[in-house]
Amino acid sequence: MTDFGILSVEHGHADAYASALTDIDGADLVGVAGAEERDEATAEAAEEYGVDHLAPDDLLSRADGVLVCSANAAHREWVEMAAEAGVDVLCEKPLAPTVADAEAIVDACDDAGVQLGVALPLRFSQPLVNAHDALEVGQLGDLKFLSGTNRGQMPGGWFADPDRSGGGAVMDHTVHVLDAVRWLTGADVAEVYAETGTRFHDIPVEDVNLLSMELTDGTQFTLDGSWSKPDEYDTWGGATLKLVGDDGVLEVDCFDQTIKQTRDSGDPGVHQVFWGPDANRGLIEDFVAAVREDRPPAKTGAHAVHDVAVIEAAYESAERGEPVDVNEVA
Repeated sequence: MTDFGILSVEHGHADAYASALTDIDGADLVGVAGAEERDEATAEAAEEYGVDHLAPDDLLSRADGVLVCSANAAHREWVEMAAEAGVDVLCEKPLAPTVADAEAIVDACDDAGVQLGVALPLRFSQPLVNAHDALEVGQLGDLKFLSGTNRGQMPGGWFADPDRSGGGAVMDHTVHVLDAVRWLTGADVAEVYAETGTRFHDIPVEDVNLLSMELTDGTQFTLDGSWSKPDEYDTWGGATLKLVGDDGVLEVDCFDQTIKQTRDSGDPGVHQVFWGPDANRGLIEDFVAAVREDRPPAKTGAHAVHDVAVIEAAYESAERGEPVDVNEVA
């Protein structure tokens, strides 16, 4: 049996990860730990998951691997604590709000000899896997253009607090499709031009953004990662990617495997019910295997530093009103 824990449950994805861990053969979720001022929320989560509510040191002494599900600004503190204890880590995205913190996290894990992964589950989305297979056999020819979306509802809470999140929709919603494009093409982002604004909510961070990027192989890539879905939308949002090659076009909707359900009792209204393979389950299965096999997870911390550099370049571009070379901030 391989033991796992969750350090902080501030991120809503903690619930999905806990569910996956309790359902994977040979993996045991042994407890959760949180910052002292948020112990009540951590205790409630522990009760919901049916595990112990532990002090961080106690959890790290019992776990072979941990998931960090804190606010972005606290990632470095939690990961460095786990690394010092010699425990492998899967950290929520983005790895950190700044390149400097992301690099420090990677260095801490390298120095400690622990595996570091970043929670980007779209690599385990079946529609995206299908697109990866199509590209590998050359069905689209040479790629010329990619257009992605990761639009969703405004999550509220610490996500809209710049001190705890590091930014708004750019910080929250850039990395998923960005990582998918890197995985599909093998290319990084070389340059980014960003337009941002706050149009839908009374918050101190941006809720609208459009990034126009050029990959290192010259391919053009645009991404809308806005918090633009209304509160009453039938799901949190979605992620799409359109790939245009000289031999064909492929459109991916990572959450299209759904049916609509309308209820007039309980939780009334229109709801989406997802029936496809669980990408979060695939993410956690990969991390469990990485801990057991002492190998890097699918998305490593080293890969994620570049994602944070793209985010920093996007914010700098929005401020300067001109394209920014990602190497300027990397």
